[in-house]
Parts: sequence; C-alpha cells; structure tokens
Amino acid sequence: MKSLRGQKMVIATHNKGKVPEIAALLEPYGVEVTSAGELGISEPEETEATFKGNALLKAHHSAKASGLPALADDSGLAVEALDGKPGIYSARWAVKDGVRDFSYAMEKVNDELGDSDNRTARFICALALVWPDGEEVCVEGFVEGDIIWPARGDKGFGYDPVFQPKGFDITFAEMEPQRKHEMSHRADAFKKLVELVFADDR
Repeated sequence: MKSLRGQKMVIATHNKGKVPEIAALLEPYGVEVTSAGELGISEPEETEATFKGNALLKAHHSAKASGLPALADDSGLAVEALDGKPGIYSARWAVKDGVRDFSYAMEKVNDELGDSDNRTARFICALALVWPDGEEVCVEGFVEGDIIWPARGDKGFGYDPVFQPKGFDITFAEMEPQRKHEMSHRADAFKKLVELVFADDR
C-alpha cells in the first residue's frame, strides 16, 4: 500500500468540527491536511445504506475531484432501544426547517426513548481512504456509552452533549477535546487504519 508520509490529503468533509479532530490524528505522520470545504469540492448525496458505503462514496468523490488521496468518515449515533437509529441518518435527524440543529436532534432521540430503561448507545465511525487511482481501504471504529438527559457540556459537537461513554460520569461535550479524541469512535477507527496504512511509517 502506498505511503502517505509527507503527502497532502483531503479530508472529505464540510463539517468544521471534524477537520481539526482528524488533522490531530494525522499530525504524527507528517500528513498535510486540507478539506473538501476549503477546496470547494461539492458534497455528494449519501445514497448508501451503511456507514462504510457512505464513507467510501465521499472519499472517492473528493479523490477524483482533487487528484489527492482523500480520507472520509461517515459516523453517527446508534441507540440500541431505537433499533440502531438514528444511525446513518444521524445528521439528517438534526434538520429542522431546512437548518441543521443538533439540539433538536438530541431532543428527538430522548423523546423517542421515552421512559425506556435501556439507554445504551454507541458512536460508530467508518473511515475510508481512497487514492486518485481508485485504491481504497475502509475500517470501522466504535465507542460504547449511554444516552443521558438533559444534555450537558459545550466542548463537543453533534450528539456529544447526550452521550456519556462507559466508565465515565461526564459526557463527550464535558470532556476535554484531547481526552475525547483519544477514546472516540474516530480514534478507534484511526488506530485500525494506521495498522493498515501507516505501519511502515512509525
């Protein structure tokens, strides 16, 4: 597999919260990062039925448009008592009157749970790395936790204020970003990607 050390890579996202988190994970490997948003690359319609499928779709789109290796993630919240919802529709659950509002999405999750005793949830992240010639690799990472209510904390994004990871009494949004980055679903997926792609670069 091709080495990425010292290369420039596109993070295939327009989500400003994800870019520094992924850039921090890539920093030890000497990879220069830009994003699809910064390059003016459009966001493709996410038409796949799985996190891996959508991650690969986005990575292929940005690699083709930029001529650079592209890293895409597709991630979301899966709530056990809701049969894995919102799942791949996690971002779409946040759309209200045409605007993305995660306060609305978190309230929706809590409302659907109602008085259920089962608050078990997990964050899932699929990471896809695609080179301009079409070579690809895709992995999945997870972090287990519970849905809490009311939402707490202002340091995270998305569903972080209602997600309390197992073994902690604070939410992801109350946790220092560095601590969250070390244990997140994205970090778990990245560790697996490192084993496949950066093993010879350490």
